[in-house]
Amino acid sequence: MTTIQDIADKLGISKSTVSKALNDAHDVSETLRKQVLETAVALDYTKLRRYKKPVKKLCILIEKENIEYEKPHHFAYDIIMGFRQLAEPAGFEVVTVPVDNALQNDTNYDIFMLEHDYVGSFVLGFSFNDPWLKEFKNSHTPAILYDNYVISNPSTAYVGIDNDEGMELILDHLINLGHKKIAYLSGSLGSYVLQRRHEAFLNAMNTHALVANLEDTGCSYYLSECMEKHLPRFLKAGMTAVICSHDTIASAAIIKCQQLGYKVPEDISIIGFDDLEIAAHTSPPLTTVRQDRVELGKSGFFALSSLLSNIPISTFLLHAKLVERKSTSNACIRTGNTRNSTPKI
Repeated sequence: MTTIQDIADKLGISKSTVSKALNDAHDVSETLRKQVLETAVALDYTKLRRYKKPVKKLCILIEKENIEYEKPHHFAYDIIMGFRQLAEPAGFEVVTVPVDNALQNDTNYDIFMLEHDYVGSFVLGFSFNDPWLKEFKNSHTPAILYDNYVISNPSTAYVGIDNDEGMELILDHLINLGHKKIAYLSGSLGSYVLQRRHEAFLNAMNTHALVANLEDTGCSYYLSECMEKHLPRFLKAGMTAVICSHDTIASAAIIKCQQLGYKVPEDISIIGFDDLEIAAHTSPPLTTVRQDRVELGKSGFFALSSLLSNIPISTFLLHAKLVERKSTSNACIRTGNTRNSTPKI
C-alpha cells in the first residue's frame, strides 16, 4: 500500500513536505500542493489516508443545473433522505455538494475527493456533458452513479430503476386496453437514462410484435419543441397512446392535447415515467411508472458500501411499478370527427 514516503520519493521531496501538502499547510505553495495531490491519486494513496479518519465522510454530488433537491417536492430530495437514513446510523458523515461544470473543469474528481477527505460519493443528475462523468471511467475513489453507467471501472457502480421492466409494464397495460398505434415522446437523449428508456421502448414494442418506426418517436431538448413539433405529428398520424420519458413531458402533453381539442384519455392516452408529485394532480391524473426515490437512496448506500468493502458490483436496479390513474383508457380509432373505442382485451 502506498505511503507518504512513496509520494516523497516519486516527487523527490521530503516526507514532511508531502505531509504538509496533504494537510493544507500554509507554507506549501499551491503548485506543489497540486503536484502532491495528483501524485497521491496516481499512486492510489487516497484510501489509506481517508480511512484513518475517526469519522468517515461521504458526499452526495449533485449537478445543480440538472436536478432539484432542496425542497420536499424536488425529485432528488427523497433520494438524499433515503441515502442518509442508512449512511448516518452506520457512522458516516454525509455532505451534500452541489457541483457545476466550472468546478469539474477546475478540479479532477479524485483530487477533489482527496482534498475533502471523502471516502466515496453518490452522484446525482450528471449528463454526458459533465467532465467528471468522463473521469469516472478511470477514477479510483468509489462512486455510485444514479442513472449513469461506466464500463469496466470496479470503483463505480450504477443505481436506478429497471427501465426495461418499466417499459414492459407500460406496453402490457396499453395493449390490454387495445392500443397498437403507440408513440414515444422524450427529452434530449443526452443522458444515459433517457437513452435507456428510448431503447427499452423500442425493445418492448418489438417483443409485443408492434412496429415502431422512426416517425413514431420524437426527442427534443426543449419541452416546447416536444409539444409544438412532435406531439401534433403523433396526433395527425392517428396514434392512440403516447408514452413519455418522464412525467414533466407527460403533464405538458395532456395540456397540449386538450388545447388542440383532444380529450385525454377518451381520444388519446398519455402515460409518464417516474411518478413525480405532479402526476397525481394533473387533469386527468397521470398513469405512470413509479420510482421509489427513498429506496433508490437506500440502494445507493448499499451499493457504495459494497464498493467500500472491495466488492466490485456493477449494477443495482430496483423493480418498477405501474401506477394506474385516469390518463389511459381503451384505445379509440379516430376517423374524421368520430371515434370508436376498442374493447378491452
